[in-house]
Amino acid sequence: MRTLLAIVAFSAVSGAVSAQTLPPAATVLTLEAAFTRATEANPTLAAARLRRSVDLAGRDVARERLNPEVRVEAERETPKWSYTFALPLELGGKRGRRIDASEAAIHTGEAELAVLVLEVRAEVRRAYFDRVAADARLVLENELRDIASRVRDAAQQRFDAGSSPRLELVQSQLALAQVENDTASARATSLAARTQLNALLGWPLDTPSTVEPALDGGSVPPAQAAIARAEAASAELALAERKIEEQRAKIALARAMQVPDVTPEAALTRNSEPEFDTGWRAAVAIGVPLFTRHRAGVRLEEATLAQLETERDATRARIGGEIASTATLAQSQWEQYVRYRDQILPQALEVERMAEDSYRLGQTGIAAFLQALQSTRDVRLRALQAGADFQRALADLERAIGTPLQ
Repeated sequence: MRTLLAIVAFSAVSGAVSAQTLPPAATVLTLEAAFTRATEANPTLAAARLRRSVDLAGRDVARERLNPEVRVEAERETPKWSYTFALPLELGGKRGRRIDASEAAIHTGEAELAVLVLEVRAEVRRAYFDRVAADARLVLENELRDIASRVRDAAQQRFDAGSSPRLELVQSQLALAQVENDTASARATSLAARTQLNALLGWPLDTPSTVEPALDGGSVPPAQAAIARAEAASAELALAERKIEEQRAKIALARAMQVPDVTPEAALTRNSEPEFDTGWRAAVAIGVPLFTRHRAGVRLEEATLAQLETERDATRARIGGEIASTATLAQSQWEQYVRYRDQILPQALEVERMAEDSYRLGQTGIAAFLQALQSTRDVRLRALQAGADFQRALADLERAIGTPLQ
């Protein structure tokens, strides 16, 4: 009975957990929901967050103090026994400098995580709208298959009635076979896009979900405003500054290492008859900077700081160039998509309907209809590609700015 109850309880808990982590099939997954899910459950981010525990452990190591030393000596001469206690003392603020360096490393890890979050957001945006485009292409191919099937049936009826040659029937069958082949390809592409998005969101690869069909989400900020925003809030520039701060802490630690340490010692001696039975001895040991003064370590850290500062300036210049070029490209692709959506696509759909009606009424031959169908298909596919390219450009722009787009 206990085993049965345990199984029932485990099944209930598992079902509740699954209901919380997996999306209902009827729920539409929005882009913001995808961002939120990826931030919480993306495997790459989950692994990156473990660095914080490593950095915190490093700070605990930096806070450790040197252990004392106890030594026991037995000799044939007097005094025959000696008990020594030595306590190394770090001078020059070495412990404090180690702690400062470990704190700076924690901040650097946080900045690296922020950069990685933005990279994952860009990947999610690309994967999300790749899936939107792939699903839309599948819908398009299904519609064309239905049209090709109706045309094949009409050609069969006209051929049976003797009003059209067999060539038109064969052409309609060939067109239907080609559309079915394209539909199978579109179905595989849609499945692959869903799998890629599920992997980024931390779901099982075969998790079913539905995405919003729109490709026009988001807007392109002016280039100068985007550059100013990057200067103020770029995660990549913040990471460069955190690395510089960490390096300055390492320089301070390297300079502290130039100060020699002191080790006071106290000893208790026994069995030194006939002079005395119990005696004592005190000593102080200090490192003598005879062979090295640790100047090379200081120069190494200072050279690394100069390199990091140069890399920060280069990063700032690169980000400005990327934002300017990406914003221009994204704006152009947005305008191209809008022309497809508002002008070209409605006209193409109207031509498709007119061509089908003309063929069904016997006003045109099947060759003209198939040509119109192929032309409309190409236009609709180019419109989908324009929307997907616009979203990819937005992902690149967000990554270049280094902060989420509003």
